[in-house]
Order: sequence, then C-alpha cells, then structure tokens
Amino acid sequence: MGSDTQRTRRYPPKPADAYLFATCLVDQFAPQAGLDTVRLLEREGIAVHFPEEQTCCGQPAYSSGYPDEARAVARRQLELFTQPWPVVVPSGSCAAMMRHHYPKLFANDPALLAKAVALSDRIFELTEFLVHVVGFRREDCGAPCTVALHTSCQARREMGVAETSGALLADLAAVTVAVQARAEECCGFGGTFAVRQPDISAAMVTDKVASLKESGAQSVVSADCGCLFNILGRAAKQDELAGRRQASLPGEHIASFLWRRTGERHEQ
Repeated sequence: MGSDTQRTRRYPPKPADAYLFATCLVDQFAPQAGLDTVRLLEREGIAVHFPEEQTCCGQPAYSSGYPDEARAVARRQLELFTQPWPVVVPSGSCAAMMRHHYPKLFANDPALLAKAVALSDRIFELTEFLVHVVGFRREDCGAPCTVALHTSCQARREMGVAETSGALLADLAAVTVAVQARAEECCGFGGTFAVRQPDISAAMVTDKVASLKESGAQSVVSADCGCLFNILGRAAKQDELAGRRQASLPGEHIASFLWRRTGERHEQ
C-alpha cells in the first residue's frame, strides 16, 4: 500500500494558485494533456503557473541506478517552485519521484533536504488534487461510452491514489468503467525497464492489452502518459500486424478525457 492515502494525508483547501509540473512525456509527446490540465484547473478558479525552466523529475536516472545524475536534475527543480503553492503533476510516476524520493536524494545535505521535504509536501498527482483538494464535480455532456482505466504502479503503490481516477470517471453519468481482469498489474513500461528487459516488458504489456480489450471497453484512460503510450503502442503494433487500419484500443490521458466530457464548449 502506498504511503499517501486519503486516511493519512492532510489535504489543503482549494488554492487560488497552483504550479504545474508538466513532466517530460507531456511536454514532448502529449502537450494536449498538459493544456487540458491547465484548462481543468483554471475553470475551477485556480491560476496555474508554469515555470518554463522545469525539465525532468530525475526518475529515469534514479531508477537506473545513477543517483548523482538524478540529484543534479532534481536539484534544479528544487529552485523553481518558490511560492508556497501546490505543485500539480499529471503523472503518478513523476509525482511519486518528487514526493517520496527527492528527500532520499538529498538526505546527506541538510539545506537541500529541507527544500526537498518542503517541496515534497506540496506535490499532488492530478487526480488526487482534483478529488481531494478541488472537489471536482462537473456535468457529463458526452455520449454514452465504456472505458477501461489503467492506473500506474507508482500512483497505486507509492502515491496511494488508485481510487481517485476511478472516482472521477464514476461521477460522469454517461461513462461506464469496464472491469478488467488485471487492473492491479503493471503494464510493463517501467521507464528504462522496457529498454533493459524488452522481452519481459513486451510480455507484460501484451497481457495488459488483452485484459483491457477483454473488458469490453471502447477505449482506455490513464493518468500516466508512460503507461498509456506503452499500452497504445502495443495495441497499435497488434493492429498493424493484423492489417487493421482502425485502432482496436484507442486511449487518452484522463485530463483530456475529463475536459472533453465536461469542457466549456458544452456549456456555451
């Protein structure tokens, strides 16, 4: 069980301001998810601040056994979020790195440790923030659909927020969340794990894709782009090998899914 749960973490009232840590994958490959995160928060009356100097959280180096390199990347992030505002992260994986592992990286440096602890206390995974801080409730204006939800290992086991994505989807009246057989299993991505152990990773994601398809879902939703890209990539490869031109398992980040279902274009 993760160390952060609704029972143990104290959540602040909804703030007037918040930072966005967009993550590398959102910045480079899924900017729409970042923009939709901003739209969701701004519609709730929260001014979103985006320090442009932000880069990677340092997790790839850290999980690959290079703490010095991870420390150099993480140290830069410590200097960026100077105001005492929440830092919203649209990824359980990156949020877990910043919340739980930054203090470990700087354990031997009292000054930087204090900064790391102070920052870690302000780190919130997006769906956690929407549910427990914002109190997100919006009318579902989309057509009926059935989706499957994939929750990343870090969101589930380190951040303890496996339920928040599901809670947001459950509040959408026309959305049915399909039950998948392997909901708690890893998709096999694991950052550099997929590179270092490609055969194992491929077997894991093949099982995950099968589980998602067997659920009867029309698409998959996730709050973590790494997992989402891994799952969608495997499904797309299967489509290619089978000669299918239409995606058998489309998907999107939950920020985009929520905005599309409840966005301002439906309220005009």
